[in-house]
Amino acid sequence: MTAVGDSVASITDVRIVGPGSELLPDEGPFDVFIEDGLLSDIAPRGALRERGQVLDGGGGWLIPGLWDHHVHTMQWALVVQRVPLGHATSAAHAAALMGQAPIVDDRRVGTGFRDAFWADEPTLALLDAATGETPTYLINADVHSVWLNSAALRREGFGSDTGLLREEPAFEISRRLNAVDDVTGDRLIRRMATDAAARGIVGLVDLDMAWNEEAWARRTRDGLDVLRVEFGIYPDHLSRALAEGLQTGDVARGAASDLARVGSLKVITDGSLGTRTAACSHAYPGDPRNHGILTVAPETLVELMTAATAGGLSCAIHAIGDVANSHALDAYAVTQATGTIEHAQLVAHADIPRFGRLGVGASVQPEHAIDDRDLTDTIWAGQTALPYPLAAFAATGANLLLGSDAPVTALDPWAAMAAAVFRTRDGREPWHPEQALSAAVALAASTHGGSDAPAVIAPGSPADLVVCETNPLASDEGALRAMRVTATLLGGRLTHLG
Repeated sequence: MTAVGDSVASITDVRIVGPGSELLPDEGPFDVFIEDGLLSDIAPRGALRERGQVLDGGGGWLIPGLWDHHVHTMQWALVVQRVPLGHATSAAHAAALMGQAPIVDDRRVGTGFRDAFWADEPTLALLDAATGETPTYLINADVHSVWLNSAALRREGFGSDTGLLREEPAFEISRRLNAVDDVTGDRLIRRMATDAAARGIVGLVDLDMAWNEEAWARRTRDGLDVLRVEFGIYPDHLSRALAEGLQTGDVARGAASDLARVGSLKVITDGSLGTRTAACSHAYPGDPRNHGILTVAPETLVELMTAATAGGLSCAIHAIGDVANSHALDAYAVTQATGTIEHAQLVAHADIPRFGRLGVGASVQPEHAIDDRDLTDTIWAGQTALPYPLAAFAATGANLLLGSDAPVTALDPWAAMAAAVFRTRDGREPWHPEQALSAAVALAASTHGGSDAPAVIAPGSPADLVVCETNPLASDEGALRAMRVTATLLGGRLTHLG
C-alpha cells in the first residue's frame, strides 16, 4: 500500500500524454520505472516485472509535473485568514462587510475587492463610518491598491484624503501585513504547498516582496519537501544578492535540500488594469491625462537588468500596459538579459514577435483575461494594442509560461489551462477565442520549461509526475477545471495521493 511520502519505483497501468508522449509507439497502457528520482524506463503494461514500491495508476493519464510560474506565496497563504471581498458589489457593500468582520490581532484585513466595477467611490468617510477605530485594510484583487480607514492610516504613518494608496505605498502596506511570525507563516505555507500538490503542482516561482532565501532555506530544514521553488529578488535587495554572489539556479544557502533555488530579479515597471495604472499608449476613459504610470524609468530598468545580468541573475519584468511592454523589450535588447516579461496583458502588434526574437518568455496568467474581460472591453476599449494575446505569442515563437499570480487568482494550474484553451468561465461566450491556445501548448506551458522547452516524460528526465483521472488534452472546459489528480510525485516521491 503506497502512502504520501513513499518513494515509488514502479507506476503501473497509465496512459501518457503531453510533452514526450509523441515518442511512444502507441497509446499504452504503460508501466513507468523510476530510479534515483529519474525516469529509468517506460514499457508496455506487464512487459517488465514490477519492482520496489508500486503505484497503481488505475488506467489514469500520466503527465509531467505542473508549475505555477508566478505566485506571491506568503500573500496567497494568508488569504485563508482574510475577509473575502470578491463578491462586494459596491464600495458601501465592501465597507459594510469589513465593519461586520472579526477583529484579528487588533485589525481587520480584507482582500479581493475590485473597485473598477463599482458605481460608487471608495472614500475615507465611508470606510470610517463602517469600521470605526479598528485599523482596517482592504487589499485590491490586483494588489496594486489598498483602501485603509483613518485608524489604519495613522498606524502605518500614511496620509490619504480618500483612504486609497496605490502602487509602492500599497505594496509597502502589503509587505507589512505579510510580515507574520515565522511559525504562523510557515504553517500556512505548508498548508498551501499541500493544497498545491493536490492540484498536480510540483514547483512554483515565488515572487513575494521580501528577502526570500532565508525563509525557503528554513522551510526545507523544517521538512517542507513537496514543492520545488525558485524565489525572486527585488531591486531593494539586488545589491545584497550581488554582493553575496547569488546566481539564478543556485541552491538556497542553508537549505536542507536542492528544492529551493535562486530565481530572477523581479522589477515592477508599471501598474495594473484594475487600478488604472498600467502604462498605456492611449488614455483611460474619462481621464485624458491618465495613461497609467511607469514606476521604473526606462534608463533605471536598463541599469538594474545590466547589473543583474553581469551578476548571473535572470530577470522577470512586470509589464502590463503596451508602453511598459515596449520599454521592457527594449531593455532586454540592450542588456542581452535572459528571462521573462510577467503579465504582458496589452502588447503592441509590432512588439509581439519581439518576444520570440529576443528569447524573452511570456509569463502570463490566463485567468486574468477571464476576470478582466469586461474591464478590457470598457476601460481599454480605446487601446490599439492587443489584449491578452496568447495565441499570437505562440504563433510568433514566444516561450509561454502559465501561472496564477496568486492571490490575484487561485493557485490552480487547471483553471489557468482551462482559461487559456477555452477563454471562458461560468457559461459565458468565449472572449476573443482567436487567442485561445491548444490544450497541448497550454499543458506544455504549465511545466517547468514552458511551451518551448517543456518537461517531458522520457527516460533520464526527473520523475516529477502527475496521474490524472481523465485525459487533459481531451477534456472540455468544465472537466479541465475540475480535473481530479490521483497522484503527484516529486523526484519519484509521492506528495499527494487522492
